[in-house]
Amino acid sequence: MEKFNRKIPIWQLTVEEFIEILKNYTAEKKYEYGLKGLAKILGCSVSKASEIKSSGILDSAIIQNKNIIIIDREKALQLFGKK
Repeated sequence: MEKFNRKIPIWQLTVEEFIEILKNYTAEKKYEYGLKGLAKILGCSVSKASEIKSSGILDSAIIQNKNIIIIDREKALQLFGKK
């Protein structure tokens, strides 16, 4: 990624520069947290997300330590698609 001068007003960016910045900004969010995060990824209710998590099909996409749950978005979607 090309480094942009942060002092340039947004209205002076080209469309291409703006899209590149947006892609890099949205690409940073790789993980979701908790059952609410899993429900957000799968587009379902929290109770259904809990059922899916308990089924074990997403085990390699989920890291859990006691009550803290971290989900790798891309891996979870890949595993859920293979179901």
